[in-house]
Amino acid sequence: MNADVDAVALAESLFDEATRANERRLLVLAGDRGRGYDALESLLEALPVPITGTTVVGPDDRLRCEHLPQANAGELLGTTRDVIAVDAHDELRPNALGKVVGAVDGGGLLILLAPSLETWPDRRGGFDESLAVPPFELDDVTGRFTRRLVETLRVHRGVAIVDLERGRVEADGLTDPAPRSATTAPAPAPPPNCRFPAAAYEACLTADQVDAVAAFESLSEADRAVVLEADRGRGKSSAAGLAAGAFAADGEDVLVTAPAARNARELFDRARELRETLEDGGSTDDDEIGTDSRPIETAAGGSISFREPTAAVAEVGSADVVIVDEAAALPVSTLESLLAADRIAFASTIHGYEGAGRGFSVRFRDRLGESDHAVTDCTLVEPIRYAAGDPVEVWAFRALLLDARPPVEPLVVDADPETVEYRRLEPDELLADERLLREAFGLLVLAHYRTEPNDLARVLDAPNLEVRALLHDGHVVSVALLAREGALPPDIRAMMYEGGRVRGNMLPDVLTSQLRDEAAAEPAGRRVVRIATHHAARSRGLGSHLLECIREEYGDAIDWLGTGFGATPGLLAFWRANGYRTVHVSTTRNDASGEYSALMLAPTSDAGTALHDRHADWFVRRFGSLCTDALDDLEPDVARAVLRSVDADAGPPLELSAHEWRVVAGAAYGPGLFDVDPGPFRALVVRYFVDDPDTVDLTGREERLLVLRALQGRAWETVADRLAYPSAGQCMRALGDACCPLVDHYGTDAALEVRERFAND
Repeated sequence: MNADVDAVALAESLFDEATRANERRLLVLAGDRGRGYDALESLLEALPVPITGTTVVGPDDRLRCEHLPQANAGELLGTTRDVIAVDAHDELRPNALGKVVGAVDGGGLLILLAPSLETWPDRRGGFDESLAVPPFELDDVTGRFTRRLVETLRVHRGVAIVDLERGRVEADGLTDPAPRSATTAPAPAPPPNCRFPAAAYEACLTADQVDAVAAFESLSEADRAVVLEADRGRGKSSAAGLAAGAFAADGEDVLVTAPAARNARELFDRARELRETLEDGGSTDDDEIGTDSRPIETAAGGSISFREPTAAVAEVGSADVVIVDEAAALPVSTLESLLAADRIAFASTIHGYEGAGRGFSVRFRDRLGESDHAVTDCTLVEPIRYAAGDPVEVWAFRALLLDARPPVEPLVVDADPETVEYRRLEPDELLADERLLREAFGLLVLAHYRTEPNDLARVLDAPNLEVRALLHDGHVVSVALLAREGALPPDIRAMMYEGGRVRGNMLPDVLTSQLRDEAAAEPAGRRVVRIATHHAARSRGLGSHLLECIREEYGDAIDWLGTGFGATPGLLAFWRANGYRTVHVSTTRNDASGEYSALMLAPTSDAGTALHDRHADWFVRRFGSLCTDALDDLEPDVARAVLRSVDADAGPPLELSAHEWRVVAGAAYGPGLFDVDPGPFRALVVRYFVDDPDTVDLTGREERLLVLRALQGRAWETVADRLAYPSAGQCMRALGDACCPLVDHYGTDAALEVRERFAND
């Protein structure tokens, strides 16, 4: 039996059925890689698909069609292809697979070139190498993720498998769907009293899309934002394009941004079609329209132009309306900068958590809610690019757990520390228990902006990761993902110190390479990578209980427990309450969270205590200088919380000279000035926040003043405006007043003499 002929005939049958049902089909070509490419080339020649509608995602550019490496699969976001083939022989990145699936159009095929399905779980590829973090080796990485993936391929509808080694079809993937009604659904009607042209609504394919376009009408008013969310294939980019076209037709300038220009292609196609309809301008096939150099222009003087995200941030003030497509794939810091726009819309994918993970829904939505924009939300549910119940979408959601959810609220609503069971969730147990896996992973997905498909493979296969959980009546109510770090041999520690990077040892790596401590990677620790508690059972101490159980389990078998996260006052207070103390704050903002990252340690042995103590001491000594340099834009409330989460014994004692005390006390009680010598004030303020003494009574406003002016050196006018002081002079006097209780508490005889002298005047 000729495997190539079987593959071609099967592909034609799959393509025909997919076209008739407006669904997608998945074809697996399993076996020798060369045979797989031969079969792929033959079937691509046989299918009625233009070469421009096909993409091969893999390491080699073997065919005439478009080629992308898996690392660049994100370029397909926001685009549609008739056929996408993924070469998984050398590696399979779960993130890349998640991005690729959504780009296959209705009636199209997703083709997977894979090793023999029997042996694939035992093979190790490039992605597996990334899981072999020191001190582990590639042989320590398991194949559970691939085993589970193969199982899903064998049991799901719409998945065809050709065994190239045996020359036979293992599964034909044909579903024999019921004929769909030939009756064309009536075109959705424009909403009453709509502002946009009727043609914008007549171009919609579903009532969902009509609602989405109507939501954009709110951007006709100032200080407005629209958030449009949908799974892939629901037409969100098309709705955004129709709205952009309507604004441009009214003479407004629309600025569009996305991770790359090709991600916004659908948006520009719909906008261009609407312009042609409204202006009776005929068809245009100019692919350059909508790029940086060729905006879409309308007879009314409006325009739609694309800018890369960095350029868009610089130009938001010059546009009437800004539209961000594929918002979930942009860093939170970029999204925050775009909020400078007066009228802005964000189109984002709900499931898939690609790009920046769930940074948009977990972190950025909070920022948007705190902004001055009135927000209109809209969600698209009905598929457009392919039919509802599409088998490939169903398979992808299960294979990558894109729709994983924690247990429903009634199952855990009564959970508290007295009713839960502490459990170590072994990877084999998670692999065998789909419900348990979905609950644990679903909790991580919903609670953390960074969780992505790659993390599913890490949970199942990475030898350095462990899962701990609290279960209520057998259901996951709180979960923690832990990473083994440290305990590295001298040669690796030396390599790190000399500038080499070591995967999977985040805390030791930073402490060694950035903070110049070659011994930092010698003690053994566990880093809490993620911790999440079910929303129905929060504020009951479950997260703290889970951390305490982890501490009791390990005891002094390790040297430290640690964590690193985007610093916010609430999170810093949580970790401080659980015995963790800050030893470092990153000097750049995290692209995904838009925040500075805090590193915290909780020592569990003498070696861990020594590690913590020296880094806490170094941190306090450098923090004042950092605030006038790399951390000059750190939020005052974060700076306050950071210093209050440092061990009170850390840092040098406050030792100001008599003259320095006279400078400080003179500004507090007399005619002295802060500006003549800010140094003593900075040391005093750092010591105050680290000590957090109960006897010093300062308001939150006064503490923010101390951070902004004494630590960060912001201009008086800037500080006065930020804290709503009537004038710079009033702000100066307020700083002196805030220093009075500090002089009273810390001041030496020299300071108190100044106080008495002027207090008596």
